[in-house]
Amino acid sequence: MADSATHAQPSSTDGQSRRDFLLYSTIAVGAVGTAAALWPFVHSMNPAADTLALSTTDVDLAAIQPGQAITVVWQGKPVFVRHRTEEDIALATKDDSAELRDKMADATRVQKPEWLIVVGVCTHLGCVPLGQKAGDPKGDFGGWFCPCHGSHYDTSGRIRKGPAPLNLPVPKYSFTSDTTIRIG
Repeated sequence: MADSATHAQPSSTDGQSRRDFLLYSTIAVGAVGTAAALWPFVHSMNPAADTLALSTTDVDLAAIQPGQAITVVWQGKPVFVRHRTEEDIALATKDDSAELRDKMADATRVQKPEWLIVVGVCTHLGCVPLGQKAGDPKGDFGGWFCPCHGSHYDTSGRIRKGPAPLNLPVPKYSFTSDTTIRIG
């Protein structure tokens, strides 16, 4: 009996604290391992470098005269940049009160009245409307005309006639100077 008294059992609190330490250590190592295993999957959802490079496009407006338009590419889509004349602006604001399928005032579509920036993709089936070049048909409302299915857009890029359900979209853009915009 004396032998059993000399070999003392560890207290139950020592055993419990050791178990708790092992449990928490295992959970921590498991969490770190899971995060390390999932990181490549999460990282693969980030945009590719070539996509990030196309995320913004800077456009110099200095050479575009009133009445002229250019097409630039942003995220693989054509973007129409038109330097509107006083007549274009007057017609667009007058048409605010017209019967519009996708009701939107001209002032909400432009940051400066003389510059209209819209994504040049017809909202019906994704065609590229005509109207950017001097000799192109501009449709019944002086803006753009999609010959594929007959959609007519006005000088603010709003759908006025034909099967297209929505206006030409206005991309996110900002003026970085009086003569430069950044699209995206």
